[in-house]
Amino acid sequence: MALDIKQGPRAKKSLGQNFLQDKNTANRIVDALKIEADDHVIEIGPGPGALTHLIHDRKPAWFTILEKDNHWAHEHKRQPPAGDPELQVVLTDALLFPWENLTSDKPWKVIGNLPYNVASPLMWDILSKATGLKRAVFMIQKEVGDRIVAAPSSKQYGALSVWLQSFCKPKREFIVPPGVFIPRPKVDSAVLSFVPIPVEERDFDPAALSWLLKVTFQQRRKQLQKILKGCIASGIDDALEKAGVVGTARPETLTTRQFQLLADALKSCPKK
Repeated sequence: MALDIKQGPRAKKSLGQNFLQDKNTANRIVDALKIEADDHVIEIGPGPGALTHLIHDRKPAWFTILEKDNHWAHEHKRQPPAGDPELQVVLTDALLFPWENLTSDKPWKVIGNLPYNVASPLMWDILSKATGLKRAVFMIQKEVGDRIVAAPSSKQYGALSVWLQSFCKPKREFIVPPGVFIPRPKVDSAVLSFVPIPVEERDFDPAALSWLLKVTFQQRRKQLQKILKGCIASGIDDALEKAGVVGTARPETLTTRQFQLLADALKSCPKK
């Protein structure tokens, strides 16, 4: 059973808290993580624990929760689920957590109802840094979910789409209406699953890709050659040709692969 919301403080706007109240929805979210007996599971921001006891019931090998709210972290320590695995409670901000420590020596799975205000930077870090990640399931704002799974040349396609699709295969599992939360958000949520692309298949430079995405999507309606002339001193034409990209193209029309190739080709070009 989840902890009693009525016994705790109100959801905090500063932490982007919206507590899930519907057990059927909670079960569907946990089912999407596909927990197996040898999995090491991390839950982000459990709050009163709508997902926590359901995860524990699946009996992973190891289970840790990351909670920034002092009250709920204390309550989970005081009233942990009975039996194995022992619940590890870490009072921390998930944005500060060393996700690079999730290496392939253990099968890692991560789940969470992510606060809308930090969901994008959190996913940006987790899915690119955790090399041992086997699967992740996140509930996020539907609009952000639409951006993550967007295809080139669509309105939603942007830096987040390219970045996350470079590291994993995202899939929208289902939509969650506002009425199953306390307090009730103003928009729909979406549950997405993420299956990482094997590390050995990621033949691009993440730092170079991150730089290119930030530069280009700040001016997404401009032609690439004009954007790049503002920050690259020379070699732009050769880099575009090497990547198979037309200089008059706009950022939103490039595929994930074209961005990776262009980022690598531009690495040797001197910046202004």
